[in-house]
Amino acid sequence: MTEGLHLAALLLYGAAAVLMGISFARNDGRLPTVASGSLAAGLLLHSFALFEFTTLWNELPLVGLGPFLSSLAYLIGIGTLIASTLGHALTVGLVLIPVVVLMLGVAAGVGIAPAGEAQAFQSIWLVLHVLFALVGYVGLTVAFAAGLMYLMQFRELKSKHFGAIFRFFPPLETLDRLGRLGLILGFPALTLALLVAWAWTTRFQAVAAPGTPKIVWVTVSWFVFAGALAARMGGGRRGHRGALASVVGFVVVVIVYLLVRVQSSHGGAFL
Repeated sequence: MTEGLHLAALLLYGAAAVLMGISFARNDGRLPTVASGSLAAGLLLHSFALFEFTTLWNELPLVGLGPFLSSLAYLIGIGTLIASTLGHALTVGLVLIPVVVLMLGVAAGVGIAPAGEAQAFQSIWLVLHVLFALVGYVGLTVAFAAGLMYLMQFRELKSKHFGAIFRFFPPLETLDRLGRLGLILGFPALTLALLVAWAWTTRFQAVAAPGTPKIVWVTVSWFVFAGALAARMGGGRRGHRGALASVVGFVVVVIVYLLVRVQSSHGGAFL
């Protein structure tokens, strides 16, 4: 039943992504609202799927590639819905919803089942660490989407070619505010994830090797956040610098994640 609910949610997310694409191509301002409804319905089914996973396996869907990506996709979907409504950036789903589809598609492809980790890794420390990290990555993903749309909108305005992007994308000020908010919310969360990991190793007198794949990924992500926030300081085109740093930083985090996944497949534990 868990797999079926995930697939149903994936279909609704996919429908939302298609609707956003059609809306952009046709410059139809009504379809993003319909797409948001499809996204919300997908999130509802996704909620049931994650609840079913928790009750079936007696653990939260946090450990293992499939469960981790499913939870991350779910939170990004929620972030998309919040950004679309409260952030007055309805069309930001044009970038974020395909990310949700991709993540959940990969999760469904590899299988959404427990990773069989040792019981020690199912403690509250791991739960807090992963939850804070998930929130951090949601913030970075939102900043990436806003940054990418900012750069495209900026190029459109600079070239004085007021086409589909100019008509469909939110204003630069809205995208800049959304990207900054994603970083401001995500950076403390990722910092807390690192602090919880440190507290866990201290509490149980464990030694976390600096080269551990998970530690490498989270540490690189933390510096990416710090760099993106630093890019927004000073004078000049802070919004443009911040958008560029968010996009480049997101790409770096994804590449590092893929590299450490490859390394972990040769013997290292990873989420």
